[in-house]
Amino acid sequence: MPVRMLRYIFALMFAVATLLPQTVSAQDQASATTPLIAEQQKALDTLTRKADGLEKQIDLDREDDAKLVEIRLGLEDVSREALHSALTFRPRLAEINARLEQLGAPPADGQPAEPDIVKNERSELAAEKAQINGVLAAAQNLSLRSSGIIDRIALMRSELFRSLLTKRYQLTDALSGEVISDANQEFRNFVSSLSSWISFAFKFKFQAVVVATFLALIAAAVLLIGGRRLFGRLIEADPAADEPSYLSRLSVAFWSTLLPTAAMGVFFAATYFFFNSSNVLRGDIGVFLSAAMLILTTVFLVNRLANAALAPGLPNWRLIPVESGSARWLVHLATAMAVVVGISNFLSVVNEQMGSPLSLTIARSFIATIIVGVILILIGLVKPFRTHEGVWRPWPAWLRYSAFLLGGFTIGAALFGYIGLALFVSQQVVVTGTILITAYIGFLSAKAIGEEGGFGGSSAGRWLTSNANIEESTLDQFGLAVSVALNLLIVVVFLPLILLMWGFQPGDIQTWGYKLATGLSIGSVTISFTGILSGLVVFAIGYFLTRWFQGWLDGSVMARGKVDAGVRNSIRLAVGYAGVAVAALVGISAAGIDLSNLALVAGALSLGIGFGLQNVVSNFVSGLILLAERPFKVGDWIVAGDVSGTVRKISVRATEIETFQRQSVILPNSNLINGAVGNWTHRNKLGRVEIKVGVAYGSDVKRVHELLLEIARSHPMVLKNPEPFVQFTNFGTAALEFEVRIYLADILNGGGVQNDIRFAILDAFNREGIEIPSTPRAVVEMPKLEPWPGDDDKMEVEHAERERLKAEAEQKALKSRRKPRKPDPN
Repeated sequence: MPVRMLRYIFALMFAVATLLPQTVSAQDQASATTPLIAEQQKALDTLTRKADGLEKQIDLDREDDAKLVEIRLGLEDVSREALHSALTFRPRLAEINARLEQLGAPPADGQPAEPDIVKNERSELAAEKAQINGVLAAAQNLSLRSSGIIDRIALMRSELFRSLLTKRYQLTDALSGEVISDANQEFRNFVSSLSSWISFAFKFKFQAVVVATFLALIAAAVLLIGGRRLFGRLIEADPAADEPSYLSRLSVAFWSTLLPTAAMGVFFAATYFFFNSSNVLRGDIGVFLSAAMLILTTVFLVNRLANAALAPGLPNWRLIPVESGSARWLVHLATAMAVVVGISNFLSVVNEQMGSPLSLTIARSFIATIIVGVILILIGLVKPFRTHEGVWRPWPAWLRYSAFLLGGFTIGAALFGYIGLALFVSQQVVVTGTILITAYIGFLSAKAIGEEGGFGGSSAGRWLTSNANIEESTLDQFGLAVSVALNLLIVVVFLPLILLMWGFQPGDIQTWGYKLATGLSIGSVTISFTGILSGLVVFAIGYFLTRWFQGWLDGSVMARGKVDAGVRNSIRLAVGYAGVAVAALVGISAAGIDLSNLALVAGALSLGIGFGLQNVVSNFVSGLILLAERPFKVGDWIVAGDVSGTVRKISVRATEIETFQRQSVILPNSNLINGAVGNWTHRNKLGRVEIKVGVAYGSDVKRVHELLLEIARSHPMVLKNPEPFVQFTNFGTAALEFEVRIYLADILNGGGVQNDIRFAILDAFNREGIEIPSTPRAVVEMPKLEPWPGDDDKMEVEHAERERLKAEAEQKALKSRRKPRKPDPN
């Protein structure tokens, strides 16, 4: 009994010792995942509170488009962080599902019970999975809620923009006498605020202002001077040029507008940045200064563009063939319109900061839109062209009536009280029109550079030709690349500006840029431009590394190892194709494309092969066979049908053969596999050539045989083994025919050796008096023709005389037929 009790105690202790580590391990695993769930739950609670605050802020800023965009950006961040929090659980969920699958389903009723350790582990895993699913559901709900609020903001912004354009104001209060007093009061407040800031800056921040301005000037000077040195003649028009090319005029107009404007913008941006960093700016002064800088840059851009396109002082450089007086008027009118719109926008900022009454804002906008409409009508009334007779002609009808329509619409909208619509149209005419014209000139310049010979005719192309010794075809390719780069640069720079002018906010552009970078979803397909760019970069790197490795392997390894040229070519091609294939696969993976989806492409290619790509695939497979079996190699002399020549290149599709007339023949590889191909230099260059010669009947054939054999043996390139052989081949119709057969170490020298031996045979036969008969030819006597008359005048006189005699003879014959008949005596 005691022994039995001890056995029972030892068995129980052993079972507890066995099960205890597993239980502890499961508990440790559950406790390890609990902090992750708690951490993500806490993050979701924070995001939920942030979304609540943003949603409450919508009602407070429903009339401010910029604030609504900021709220939308915040909600987009909340949605992204919620989805990121959900993705954090993906590895743990995969582990839980895998473990549950290993444990299997619980036993059904009537089956043996499973161990408690297994049951407990399954329960803990199921509980943890349920907690994770709860957190995932909360994250998904938060993301959906954020998306719903974003859609609501989009509707509010659309309604806000629509009300801005369609809202009608009463002009009676805006044009009353109180407006003048309000304007005087606001002007005094503005001057007081500005003077107080100037006094503060000069007393306490004078050194910071000077240093900041100096640094901004340096930044602008670096851009302007560097641009002038880089682009040279593309910046300024040469007054001495009588007939500049269209490309030169376009380039000067584009770069002389863009570069100084960019330098001015850099100066203003650097000034504002340094002022703000040095705590020189106050809140309202910073807003005034940024608005003034933006307006001055816009006015400068309009003036530079008008002067560049119309060139009042340089008629030869004008893009539009107008008269000089009209060009000056148009430049003044365009600049005046930009100044009016700029002042209106600046006063709008001042009114907003000063809290001006609505009547003052309406009056300011009304006056500005009326002036812009009048200027547009004046531009349409200008007669810029003059005929050779001195008659002035107006603009083309479509352009003239467009100016009248825009000007009349702006004035009419303002008079009827639609101030927002009139102001929007006037701003688009000035700013958007300037941006579009500048971009259009840039596109024309890029197009002219990309045309054949366009870049080579430019100053940069001429400099590259003279200094870098670049060929014309290379310059054309480089010009095409420059053209593409310029087009992309113009789109990247000018498209955001146009979007900003049409009511979009920087946050909108930021959101679109993020979507383009991370992925654009079209249906079930997600296109990531960043991924595509990464894939292209990876492929380019792999491609150039492959080319470098090919050159190193061929030039350094195989060349030093004295590897046969054909083997080197096969290895180089195989390495090249393998490297490009690997680079393509890695690039596709880097672009985020699932390689398993390429099965569809493979199926499409199989279908194409079945219908129309049989020849292509046949040539491809034949090329692989040629590279593997190597029936001929680069440098071999082959004969394929009617083509005979030296192999220059073997690719997977075709083989290039250079004939002895220096003609390159491209033969499809399937022709070389399916047809008979003779290779004179397959294993070595040893070969036999024949020289045929005939002697006259009656010659000493023994002596002829000795002479021919002696001549063949005496040539230094003729091999002694196999030795040359002379054969008496035939009794010909006109000669006794012999054939000299010689062997050469290099069959490619056969032509020169045959030539030397023929000369030697001719000399020996002449010396020995042996005649080489020629084939008799029949003599055909040609009839003698009358010589062509040398005197044309004499020939014409003789011809006229013959014609006259012939006419007289015909007249006499006619008269003889018309004689009257004698009367009948009866």
